[in-house]
Amino acid sequence: MLNDLWARIMAHQAALPAVPTTHIVFLGDIVDRGPDSRGALAWLNAKRHEVPGITTLLGNHEEMLLRTCDRDPMTFVNWLRNGGTEAAASFGLPPFDGADAGPYIEEVRAAVSPEWIEWIRRWPLTAASGDYFFCHAGVRPGVALRKQHRRDLLWIREEFLDDPRDHGSVIVHGHTISPRVEVLPNRIGVDTGAYASGVLSAVYLDGTTIEVIATDQ
Repeated sequence: MLNDLWARIMAHQAALPAVPTTHIVFLGDIVDRGPDSRGALAWLNAKRHEVPGITTLLGNHEEMLLRTCDRDPMTFVNWLRNGGTEAAASFGLPPFDGADAGPYIEEVRAAVSPEWIEWIRRWPLTAASGDYFFCHAGVRPGVALRKQHRRDLLWIREEFLDDPRDHGSVIVHGHTISPRVEVLPNRIGVDTGAYASGVLSAVYLDGTTIEVIATDQ
């Protein structure tokens, strides 16, 4: 799906009039639930060296992976329940047998590799361009964008999704799945649940235009 969506983005870009700069922002949750977290990370790692202007934001699933690799046993259990089992399998690990978590966490750390762990650790929480503010999950309504807390940027749901007020910028986010890309006056939700739906989506934003690009088009 990443290859398919990338090809559609490149075709869309090729059809545009010349523009000064194109930025591509991934909204996190590259890992977990899908069948090939390792392949998705390898794909992204290769693309960032090939194509300038790529930004990858941290998602809550990467946060769980990092905390697991930091040897947090409670996060480890939560990670396994929320797609970490599939991610671990993609790195060639057997299912966790429910015994001592310590040795299995060490296997995860070795399988992901220190280089990739440190790369993921450097992913920013936010990005901004023009009237748009990008983050993984959303923002705390009523709090200035520059003062948002890490947990809200990675985990918030209803308090953000159900609030119609202007946040100071249009918030472009993932995290919460919807059947189609949601374009609302104060936010744009891009997560269409690719691991379950088979539909991976993106939006093209140029300040005056919003276009959806998806693998089911």
